[in-house]
Amino acid sequence: MSVAPDPDRAAAEPPLQVDLRRVGNVSFLNAVPLTWGFETRMRFATPSGLAALLRRDELDAAVVSITEVLLTDRYDLLDGLAIAARGEVKSVFLAHRSPLEAVREVFCDTASLTSVNLLRVLLAERGLRPPFRPLPNYRIVEDLDAVLLIGDRAIEFSRRPHPHRIWDLGAAWFERTGLPFVFAGWALRRGAHTPALRDALRDMGARGVAALPRIVAQRTDFDLEFRRQYFRRHVYFELGPDEKRGLCRFMDGLRAHGQAPVFEPRFV
Repeated sequence: MSVAPDPDRAAAEPPLQVDLRRVGNVSFLNAVPLTWGFETRMRFATPSGLAALLRRDELDAAVVSITEVLLTDRYDLLDGLAIAARGEVKSVFLAHRSPLEAVREVFCDTASLTSVNLLRVLLAERGLRPPFRPLPNYRIVEDLDAVLLIGDRAIEFSRRPHPHRIWDLGAAWFERTGLPFVFAGWALRRGAHTPALRDALRDMGARGVAALPRIVAQRTDFDLEFRRQYFRRHVYFELGPDEKRGLCRFMDGLRAHGQAPVFEPRFV
């Protein structure tokens, strides 16, 4: 589902004193508040697509899966602002028909490396290590025994009839650790970002969070009550001490279960 920009609203906002053409955001509902009102001025793609653009130096800043920052020592992480969940997240889950212990392979939405690694860690800490396969297309999801879905596709799947059980990864993480999970953040290409750009990203995020009632009312994704509950109960936009402790715990899990090297994030 693509972002639906509102040029009239964007024009009414005070102008940011930076060029946003080398900034990218994801086209999911959960990221709308980060750049609300400025959508026409930047690029949109999946988290993995934005990560590829950053690696090719075609962007200077983008909202990416947090694993992109932890496994690639070329980015700084914007402090204070992220996409996080403290419990059930609703838009990242394993849909499975067999019991978890009986799952023989998992097909994974390739849009987000973080969700794949979070699932790998959560399963490994239960002593489970099924092979992971890329999901070839969304049309076959209902026929698969176990599939990892993220973002708007996950929400759409969960809201229609299906034979699967839903294992929400935000809830599973919180039950195991008591900590929030940071799914995505602003990756800043090291050496390419400026104080003005960092201030602009924080300014956009602050405006979007303050405008959440308007976003809920004006967006057309899903239905009004779902949008209201999604932003009230399931996702939020802080990167503070608790979220950083959650990041550290995730890094420990990555290291323990085969991901190396894992780099300490540099907050700016």
